[in-house]
Amino acid sequence: MIDPEFAAVYALGAYSYLQRKFFGWRSDAAQECVEARRLVMRAIELDKDDPTVLARTGQVISELLGEVEEGAALLSRAINLDPNLVIARYSRGGEHLMLGELDAALEQYEIAVRLSPLDPLIFFAQTGIAYAHFMAGRYDDGSSWARSAVLQRPNYVNAQFILAACLSMSGRVEEARVVFARLLQLKPVLRISRIKTRFRRAEDIERLSQACRMAGLPE
Repeated sequence: MIDPEFAAVYALGAYSYLQRKFFGWRSDAAQECVEARRLVMRAIELDKDDPTVLARTGQVISELLGEVEEGAALLSRAINLDPNLVIARYSRGGEHLMLGELDAALEQYEIAVRLSPLDPLIFFAQTGIAYAHFMAGRYDDGSSWARSAVLQRPNYVNAQFILAACLSMSGRVEEARVVFARLLQLKPVLRISRIKTRFRRAEDIERLSQACRMAGLPE
């Protein structure tokens, strides 16, 4: 490393482990979490006032390490420092989703889309909006946003997953089965039991689990 005290590099290194989780590329989940935590702690130690560092580390702490409130606090600070930082908006929306704060999640995603409508990572916002609509029982709206995300990034597991869930709950079970079959090719270890590790509200976990069972996803 040319500059061993460049905080953003450590933050991006930690974020790479989250990307491995998102796209189903992990080989040793426990060890990757250990390494991600080490990189996160070093990034914050080096620069706790860089909005991008705070955004990346906050997302990793929340979505990879499962410490949602701690990650959300870093993301809120990132947004306070730079309200136009789109990656922080995406990530803060995700934290609101995991906590079941649907209106707040939609607000963050909509701000992000407004700030950067041509963002190559816009599929993150589209997927988050699809989840929020699903959890609110608006399955057709959720399907529409999920399809947009899948078109943007076909191998993004979360987009495929929420598309299948929306289709299942809207009565299009056979279509959902096709999507889940494709999804299992991308991520063979996917199981219903993993849902409870991502969301806090019992009704969200139950709604997603019901959709998955109807479409034949393994327990």
